[in-house]
Amino acid sequence: MVNQSKSTKEKILDASLRLFSSKGYKATTMRDIAAEVGVRQGAIYNHFKGKEEILQHLINEMMDSALLKIFERFDEDPQIYKKGKSVLSKIATTFKLLSFDPQNEALFRLMMQEIFRNQKIRDLYYEHFYQQNVKKLSTILFHMMQEEMIRSSDPLMLANEFFAPLFFYQIQVVLLKMDGKSTSSAVTLFEKHVDIFWESIRLGGVAATLF
Repeated sequence: MVNQSKSTKEKILDASLRLFSSKGYKATTMRDIAAEVGVRQGAIYNHFKGKEEILQHLINEMMDSALLKIFERFDEDPQIYKKGKSVLSKIATTFKLLSFDPQNEALFRLMMQEIFRNQKIRDLYYEHFYQQNVKKLSTILFHMMQEEMIRSSDPLMLANEFFAPLFFYQIQVVLLKMDGKSTSSAVTLFEKHVDIFWESIRLGGVAATLF
């Protein structure tokens, strides 16, 4: 049931996100959005010029989403690297929670669908996720190396290796939910990834074998 306390503009954005993430942006019409909200099509134009403006508002929501601001709470602690494995656990937990959160799941699905068609979304991914989050993690890993907490290696490569499986697991959860299948097999993947990754890089741990 739609939250009656929300403004018409918020309801339009919520409905558009549901439709864009399920049907796709191109396949969704203004008529579809109006029907989902329960208003006349003309009422939508009182708030937005068209689909492109609605999509831009949703892109702005992505920019404020927790997925793109994983390290925001870490920025206040310049010595966060001293917490070692727990830093990686918090990142993985954020991915896990977002994977099972309906709003963030819809934003993620929209991003994955439109990333090949929309330059703005590609820029969002490269600038706000890759340039910020991956590089921030590489800085944390570099400090861990300096403190001899983990093996010396290429910190940027390690950061990519840490994030890549999390994206894969997130996609797995989304696909399972789309097909109405159980996600129980994916629940522990995020934590297991942290355990295996940390064991492969910490000093005294078992180095990963590359085939």
